[in-house]
Amino acid sequence: MSEPDVDLEFGYSLSFPLPFRVFALTSLGILAWATNLHGLDNFGVDAVSALDLRIGDHYSPSQRYWPDSPRKTDVTVLYKNVYRIFITYTVWCLMSWTMFRSFSQGDPTLVDVFGYIPAVFALVTVLILLLPFNVLFKSERDKFLHAIRRCISSPPGSPIYFADVVFADVFTSLAKVLGDVFISLRMLLPGNSLLQPPADHGWTRWIMPTIMSIPYLVRFRQCVIEWLSADNTSRRPLANAVKYATAFPVMYLSAAQRLVVADLINEKGKQAADEAWHGEHPLFRLWLLFAAINSLYSFWWDVTNDWGLELLKPGSKASGRPLPPRRLVLPHLHSGTALLGSHRPAEEVEERATYPFGLRPTLLYPLPVYPLLVFLNLILRLTWSVKLSSHLHSKSEGSVAIFLIEVAEIFRRWMWVFVRVEWEVIKKARESRNTGRTSLSDTDEPDFEMITTPTMEHNIHP
Repeated sequence: MSEPDVDLEFGYSLSFPLPFRVFALTSLGILAWATNLHGLDNFGVDAVSALDLRIGDHYSPSQRYWPDSPRKTDVTVLYKNVYRIFITYTVWCLMSWTMFRSFSQGDPTLVDVFGYIPAVFALVTVLILLLPFNVLFKSERDKFLHAIRRCISSPPGSPIYFADVVFADVFTSLAKVLGDVFISLRMLLPGNSLLQPPADHGWTRWIMPTIMSIPYLVRFRQCVIEWLSADNTSRRPLANAVKYATAFPVMYLSAAQRLVVADLINEKGKQAADEAWHGEHPLFRLWLLFAAINSLYSFWWDVTNDWGLELLKPGSKASGRPLPPRRLVLPHLHSGTALLGSHRPAEEVEERATYPFGLRPTLLYPLPVYPLLVFLNLILRLTWSVKLSSHLHSKSEGSVAIFLIEVAEIFRRWMWVFVRVEWEVIKKARESRNTGRTSLSDTDEPDFEMITTPTMEHNIHP
């Protein structure tokens, strides 16, 4: 095979192999979380109180660092530290990639010779994460490790905190990245190459979907724990568990598509391996069915339950008719900080009132944001089957398209966090009002409250 053919076949894997793409996606995820916290703070949404982000002075296995610890973490310090982690980690990854590029020089024969470089850098990164000494963001590293431990091993009777829900949901968007970690490790084994993924045979074809399913299994477990809780009176956690359960058939039926290809090669010849559509095979049709169910169910759940919008809610009363202005009192949580407007005391804000079709009575962001996010979420949810289906990218790990799909999923989750935290803030405010912990007046009329922050006033008051 000539060198131009090699360059064409392996594409940008010569200069940007899969392990470095894993590094880049991890870095992007860290940046997304930092900008989530920063953006929520700029909009006057107290993400620290909404997420119950607290930490005690000392860690112990019996101590939870969220709602029952006395010291509250300042959101400004929090996102600045995350920015610092992003910068430090990105510089570290760039050093690794620059060293690899300078040694391999884009030569396919040298790529695997210097494949130990990303392996060494990844190993050092893991060792730093586990480092017990008070250096290199130990507080943030401990938070991260405790969050993982709590999500995976919390006892069935323990409460499921909103912060853990968001944490686990974020990792469902990184499911493909976890699979890429496994593929990268296999690429680095003797006899394999960084330029193409190793072939799966027999039982090994089921390892990739099993690894990718771990974040969904964690969220499924959280939902079941919520459903079985003595305080729960709703079936919503069970319906949410069903949503995560629909991802498992997509992943495992995707792995089974290799059996489909093998069957069709026996029937039609080797040209069947190059075809993308195998609609004549029942396993292929079953995979398509579950991919559609998972994508559409997840989109509906995002809009209706995670975001609280009424667009897809049965019997929605959204009418688009104008309503009289209401006065909103920004409530305080038990922590003593304002739920809305963390950088200012609780205050009354008089708002212009309408009830836009498909949205909800209370909005914290400018109106045009919501239909745009719903549209983008639908488009990106429809790529869900691609992200979860290992057979669609098992032969194209060097494809720019697959990498961009992973970037797009991180972007979708980044958007999701803003509205998910907003809806949690609104629900907590309503709970405070309904239990008499604030001075908000009750009324039987539907209301629309656009809550202003200094950055939004020019959008609301022309």
